[in-house]
Amino acid sequence: MTRSPDVLVVLADDLGYSDVGVFGGEIDTPALDRLARRGVRMSSFYVTPRCSPSRAALLTGRHSHDVGVGVLTSDDRPYGYRGSPDPTAPTLAERLRSIGYTTALAGKWHLSAQTAEPDETWPTRRGFDEFYGVLPGAVSYYGPPLVDGEERLPPSATAGDYYLTDDLTRYARDFVERAHKGGRPWFLYLAYTAPHWPLHAREADVAKYRERYLAGWDRLRERRLAEQHRLGLETAADLPARDLRVPAWAETSEPEWEAERMAVYAAQVEAMDRGVGALLDQLEAQGTLDDTLVVFCSDNGACAEELPTPSGRLPVDVSPPTTRDGRAVRVGNSPDVVPGPEDSYASYGRSWAHLSNTPFRLYKRWVHEGGIASPLIASWPAGGVLGGGRTAGPGHVVDIAPTVLRAVGGDTSGMAGASMLDQWRGEAAVERPLFWEHLGNAAVRYGQWKLVREAGRPWELYDILADRGETHDLAAEHADVVTRLEHCWEVWARSTGVIEWDRLLEYYRMRGLEQSVLPD
Repeated sequence: MTRSPDVLVVLADDLGYSDVGVFGGEIDTPALDRLARRGVRMSSFYVTPRCSPSRAALLTGRHSHDVGVGVLTSDDRPYGYRGSPDPTAPTLAERLRSIGYTTALAGKWHLSAQTAEPDETWPTRRGFDEFYGVLPGAVSYYGPPLVDGEERLPPSATAGDYYLTDDLTRYARDFVERAHKGGRPWFLYLAYTAPHWPLHAREADVAKYRERYLAGWDRLRERRLAEQHRLGLETAADLPARDLRVPAWAETSEPEWEAERMAVYAAQVEAMDRGVGALLDQLEAQGTLDDTLVVFCSDNGACAEELPTPSGRLPVDVSPPTTRDGRAVRVGNSPDVVPGPEDSYASYGRSWAHLSNTPFRLYKRWVHEGGIASPLIASWPAGGVLGGGRTAGPGHVVDIAPTVLRAVGGDTSGMAGASMLDQWRGEAAVERPLFWEHLGNAAVRYGQWKLVREAGRPWELYDILADRGETHDLAAEHADVVTRLEHCWEVWARSTGVIEWDRLLEYYRMRGLEQSVLPD
C-alpha cells in the first residue's frame, strides 16, 4: 500500500506580495526561491485581509464568517462573531488525524478568544497532537509567552540568545524527525510570526540590508515591478501612482532611520526563509522531500499599521513593558526608537508596506489587491506538481484544505473551497466567483471582473486581468456588471453569515472599541 504524502503548510504573517525573491523582491529568500524552482507559483492567489480570518479559512476550508471568525478573536456574541472557529466545523488537522496522520502546529494560533486557560478552542483540542508556539496575534520575538501543548512555559524558556523564529524552526525540525521515525504520515502547520510587528531582528541579519534600503521606496517599487515583469508574473502593466499618504523618498526627513525600519523587516523575512531552508534540507536528507506536499503563503497583505495603535492598548502578552533583563521597552514609530533590539517595539509603517505590496493598492484590512493578494508557492514532485511552473488562475485561502485533502485521499465534505491540484499540475483553472468581506470592505472577483468597495463608499469595478493595480474604475461604464456582481456578493454574504457592518460598528462604538477596528 502506498504511503500518503507528508504535508507541510508554512504561513508567513503580514508578508507583502512582492517581498519574496520569486515575486519580485530584493530580500534574500534562497529557500523559497528554491521551493519555487521545485514547484509552482500562483500569481493570483488570495487570502482574507486579516490574520485570524485567514487562519480560520485555511484550517476549515470554509469562509471565516461561516465558522464565526469575521474580524479577530473577540467573542462578540450575540451582536457579532464568536471569535473562534465553530466546533462543528472540523479543521484540517482533525480530518487528517482521523485518517492516521500525526499532526502539529508550531507558531501562531490566533484563533482563541480565551487565551488564559485551555478551552475547546485551543489547538490541542482542534486536531493538533502537538502545539508549540503563541496564542495571541503578536508577541516579542525575544521574550514571547510560549505555550507547549496546554502548558505555559516559564520565562527561562526564552533565556539567553533566544529568537522566536529560530525556536519555531527548531521545534518544527524536531517534530519532523520524530514523526519520520514514527512511520506515520505527518501534517505540520508552521505558522511563523515573521514578519509581523514588532520589528525585532538580530544585528547580524540587519546589517546587510541597511545600504540596500537607502535606495528608498520609490526606486525599489520600480525595481520590483520590473522584476515581476521579468519573471512573467501577472501583476500590473505599469506602476500605479504612489499612495498620496506616502511621501516621496527624496522628501523624507529621516532616510537612515526609515532604511533601518525596512532593513529590520527584511532581516525578519530572511530569518524565516532560513528556517524554511533548514526544513527542506532535513526532508531532503531523509529522502522524503519529493513526496512532501509543501505549501507556502502569507495570511494577508502587507501591514500599514503604525505603533502605538489608535486605541493605545496592547495586552502585556503582546507588548511586554520591559525586556527580559528589566529595561523599559519603548513603543512607537519615531526616530528616537531604533527598531531591532528587544527594548524597541515598532512597525515599518505605510510607506514600506506600499513597497511590500508592489504594485497593488491598499494594505492589510482592505480587500483591494494590496490587502488580499498573497504569494503562494507549492511543491510536490511525486504528486505531479509542475517544477518551476507558474499559474495565473486565481485561488483562495479556502482552497488550501480541500487541496491537501484531495492529495491524501481525505474527506472534503462541507467545504466552500476547491482543490488547486489540477492548476498546480498545469490545467486551466475552473472559473468561479471569489468573495471577501472585512470591516465593511467587500469584494467579489469573477472572471475578468473585480467589484470592490471600501466601507461606506460606492462600488468600484475593475477589469482585473488588464488592471490588477486597480487604477481605472469602470463602474459607470458597466453598470450591468456592477448590478450582477453586487447581487452575487449579497447572496454569498447572506449564505455565509456576514454581519452587516453598520450593526457591528454600532456595537463596537457602544463598547468604545471603534478605534481598534476602523482602518485609518
